[in-house]
Amino acid sequence: MGPLADPRLILRDEELDSGLELILLAEAALWAAVDAALEAEGPGLGRSHWRAAFLLRRRPGVGVQDLSKLTSLSKQAASRTLSDLQRLGLAQKAPGDLDARRRPAALTPEGLAFEARVAERLRGLLARAYRTGGLDGVAGTRRILAALAGPRQGVGPARREVG
Repeated sequence: MGPLADPRLILRDEELDSGLELILLAEAALWAAVDAALEAEGPGLGRSHWRAAFLLRRRPGVGVQDLSKLTSLSKQAASRTLSDLQRLGLAQKAPGDLDARRRPAALTPEGLAFEARVAERLRGLLARAYRTGGLDGVAGTRRILAALAGPRQGVGPARREVG
C-alpha cells in the first residue's frame, strides 16, 4: 500500500470490474475522438502518430527508447512512428549529446499545430468529464490515473507544462 492508501477501503471484484469496464469505455470514447480528428488530417497519420506528438509536446527530447517505454510500442514501431513524423515535417531529431544512437526528438511548429488540433477535442471531453466529477473528483481522478500510470511518469525528459 502506498502512503496515501486508506486501509479502510475494501473493494470487491464487482467494484473493480466496474472500474475496469469504465476505463475501457472511456478509452474507447477518447480514441474515437482522436480517430475523428485524424480523419480531418488526411491519410498517413494514425493514433500512434498523435500519441507520439502529444508526448513530444509534453516531454521535448523524448527519443525512440523513451517513446517505446511510455507507449508500450515496440522500439521498431516507436522508431517508425518518429520517422513518419519527421518525414511529414512534424518532428525533428537532434544528434545525441553522448550517443549518436540516442537522438532526442521535438515537434516542429507544424507538429505542434497538428498535435493541438487533435488534442483540442480530447481536452473538451476531459473538461466536461471533470466538470461532472466536481472539484473533489478532479484531484481524485488524477491520483487514480497517476497510480495506474506508475513509473512510466518518470520516463524520459521532465514533463513540462506548455500553454
